[in-house]
Amino acid sequence: MSSRYPHMFKPLDLGFTTLKNRVMMGSMHTNLEETKNWDRVAEFYAERARGGVSLMVTGGIAPNQEGGVFAQAAGLYDQGDVKNHSAITKRVHEADGKIAMQILHAGRYAYSPQCVAPSPIKSPISPFVPAELDAAGVEKQIQDIAETAARAREAGYDGVEIMGSEGYLLNQFLVTHTNHRTDEWGGSYENRMRFPVEVVKRARQAVGEDFIIIYRLSMIDLIPNGSTHEEVVVLARAIERAGATLINTGIGWHEARIPTIATSVPRAAFAWVTKKLMGQVSIPLITSNRINTPEVAEDVLATGCADMVSMARPFLADADFVAKAAKGQAEQIAPCIACNQACLDHTFSGKISSCLVNPRACYETELKFRPAKEPKAIAVVGAGPAGLSAAMTAAECGHSVTLFDQSDQIGGQLNLAKQVPGKEEFHGLVDWFQARIDALPIKTVLGTRVTAGDLDSFDDVIVATGVVPRDPKIEGQNNSNVHSYIDILSGNRRVGERVAVIGAGGIGFDVSEFLVTEQEDSPSTNLPQWLKEWGVADPAEARGGLAVAGGEDAAPVRNVTLLQRKKEKHGKRLGKTTGWIHRAALNKKNVNMIGGVNYERITDEGLEISFGETRENPTLIAADDIILCSGQESERQLANKLLEAGKTVHIIGGADVAAELDAKRAIDQGVRLGLSL
Repeated sequence: MSSRYPHMFKPLDLGFTTLKNRVMMGSMHTNLEETKNWDRVAEFYAERARGGVSLMVTGGIAPNQEGGVFAQAAGLYDQGDVKNHSAITKRVHEADGKIAMQILHAGRYAYSPQCVAPSPIKSPISPFVPAELDAAGVEKQIQDIAETAARAREAGYDGVEIMGSEGYLLNQFLVTHTNHRTDEWGGSYENRMRFPVEVVKRARQAVGEDFIIIYRLSMIDLIPNGSTHEEVVVLARAIERAGATLINTGIGWHEARIPTIATSVPRAAFAWVTKKLMGQVSIPLITSNRINTPEVAEDVLATGCADMVSMARPFLADADFVAKAAKGQAEQIAPCIACNQACLDHTFSGKISSCLVNPRACYETELKFRPAKEPKAIAVVGAGPAGLSAAMTAAECGHSVTLFDQSDQIGGQLNLAKQVPGKEEFHGLVDWFQARIDALPIKTVLGTRVTAGDLDSFDDVIVATGVVPRDPKIEGQNNSNVHSYIDILSGNRRVGERVAVIGAGGIGFDVSEFLVTEQEDSPSTNLPQWLKEWGVADPAEARGGLAVAGGEDAAPVRNVTLLQRKKEKHGKRLGKTTGWIHRAALNKKNVNMIGGVNYERITDEGLEISFGETRENPTLIAADDIILCSGQESERQLANKLLEAGKTVHIIGGADVAAELDAKRAIDQGVRLGLSL
């Protein structure tokens, strides 16, 4: 047991089995099971079992065709599926791990014309109107889930998690938002909860007593007409009586307009919701959402918020999270920054999930660390995310690495990102890079601008020199009231109360957020303020946990106008699962968003614009300062000189492609290159 985290490493006795610590890897949809490459799936889970987690939960597995999240979603329908899943459980058990299979029936969230639900009410996140289940259909769903649980046991799983939250089928039966029935499965709350209770009861009968059943219970729905806390307590007690071993916390439906797991959400933002249920049931409770360090997990457990913590994406970032914490090496844990870019954005685009910080996640059988057969002397120029990843990976493979950067600190433009309110997690990412560089045999040469001649003694040179701001070629852009985004985010310029931001890509949004929020009072580090701004209330006082009056927005620090040339929705190209959060955040601060503009000129009075090809409706945007966020270009001067000299050069990150400072691509390139040298 780690003396630093005694609550986290205390075993949990479930009667018929014991979990070796209080950390569960929560369910994630990775799309791995859908590849049908069972060796790949097995290795993904086995690597995390070797990393010390006590119990894992798979991605959602459908109990029948109509219950799949999409048409080809993984299921556990027959003996062929049992055999395939046995490969997973065998590998996990060989690694001294335990694993439960999540049974997920999507209900009206299924992206399929076959979808079914308690009532024929279309979901806002699917184009299909579900068929209303009749009495026989309800019975079929219950029986299919119970039989799937039995097959999971046959496949060697240690348990199942029955997905009863996030707005999936079982959750849909519980609330009048989606259940308009008047039979024994609708109407009163006793009737509405009959379906999930019967599912658990029937599953327990199917698997016997010595098998883990986790029920994922939505403790705060964050939708209109959601459950009250009193109803949550009633359901939890009924689920316990029906035979559940553990109750896991679900937070918010997928259609809720309140962020729950993005980086701007404070750490452990919803642990208080689980704590409200503590003592109301006698089986252990698991809490979840935005728990991403051993310190946060320990605090959640020590303060009595739950009996166990569930972390999902932190195990994408670092499979050895638990083992490193046990060794007192928390600073070596690759941090989940909750960016969603490679995990949820991939999942909802039908791609294999991975991790911005750890591109090996879900690619364990492809991206393997192997000792270099012929170690080389490698120079890495640029200590941004691409260069750092390449340097670390090459050093881990046994190469002699020297890392150069003209700045006196590592991190590159991550050091700008971490200044943005809502992106405080980037501080931890830069700190982790520093900890890894310090732990590896990497020579660092900072504060030095390297020339091609300085690199003659190296076998290979990796150029990761990043980007420079693009010249927007606007008349008056050299005026004293014009600044680059670098000036603003680095704190080198103070600006007035009225600001025009040119460029509405990711950087334009970041700069706008920076300008309208007091940096020392970011809601992401102030839970009461964050809850107030997003309108989250105590479900004991407001049904579904939605404040009656909605959010209470803090006044913006400045009046900001965000402009773009394209005549389209601002933030259209932001992250698939986070773009709406950024737009909502700026709307809350009354940021004026204008598209389809021509930039005519900048004057002392502000920015003159017009509209359309004929440059109609000339308008002055009165502003004290104008910030240029008009894109970037690759910094290739050194790379070009090296290529001219005939050196072996590898160009990665922004120096390769400048689009939107893509840290996900940069780190992926760095890791893959480091492994290939």
